Amino acid sequence: MTFTATAEAMTPTTIPTTATPGGGTGEAPALGGLPDVPCPRELSTRDARELTRVFFERLQSLEEGTREYQYVRNTLIEMNISLVQFAARPFRDRPGGPENEDIVQVGIIGLIKAIDRYDPERNTQLTTLALPYITGEIKRHFRDTTWAVRVPRRFQELRLELAKATEELTAETDHAPTPAELAERLDLTEDEVRQGLVAANAYSTQSLDVPQDGATGGTQASAAARSTRSLAETMGEIDPALEAVEDRHALAPLLADLDERSTQILELRFGQEMTQAEIGAEIGLSQMQVSRLLTRTLGSLREELLHT
Repeated sequence: MTFTATAEAMTPTTIPTTATPGGGTGEAPALGGLPDVPCPRELSTRDARELTRVFFERLQSLEEGTREYQYVRNTLIEMNISLVQFAARPFRDRPGGPENEDIVQVGIIGLIKAIDRYDPERNTQLTTLALPYITGEIKRHFRDTTWAVRVPRRFQELRLELAKATEELTAETDHAPTPAELAERLDLTEDEVRQGLVAANAYSTQSLDVPQDGATGGTQASAAARSTRSLAETMGEIDPALEAVEDRHALAPLLADLDERSTQILELRFGQEMTQAEIGAEIGLSQMQVSRLLTRTLGSLREELLHT
């Protein structure tokens, strides 16, 4: 896995040198007084904290984009890699999760964002800002890459809320909670809960080619024969309408945000199957105006769907 931002941040920066009276070279004037840190990743926690403060003070005086600025920024990133290792620890060895090195790479992106937004004048430790950024990037990576089937983000987040509420209610009542109980706990409708429970099934999937468990009943020979059949062999014909379910689910909130005229044109065109000329006569527009409005509305909906 390769992250451009990370690769750029971790690339050593050559610092320009200036001539000294003796004919040799010295460090760039902008970096004068900064301690030499040959191995930033090997610093102790205490040393890293002290040097982080010193390097941030110098970073504020440098012009962004210069090689001196990049050197100081990159050194800050290297010195604080231990924060990424610490934040990544709870996410290691998750079933179906990415490799540990991938988690660290994702966490470094969060560290870079925290360093770019950190303001030492607020008298807070970098750790206070960095850990939420790092953890957030790692969680986002898990959310976006570990689902077996892509579902809208709101259902991904709802799955976590339902799992937590289910655990709490089970401990309180000694039985699996009903959709009504979950809805009351999360202040949702029962329909929203059911949708979330169905969507949660997309987190992990099983191949249709996996043999079914042995069936009960019948002779031993017939049961053995049934156990070798895959699920795909027992299913009926594919319902073409199922392919549009997810698209309709994602499209519904986008349609609700359209203005009244766009909604009416879509209803007349696709609901009542009227021609553009008939729609124009219905709402007082020319066929060309209706065509342009349809093209613009459909293009906008298509773009939003692609980014859902």
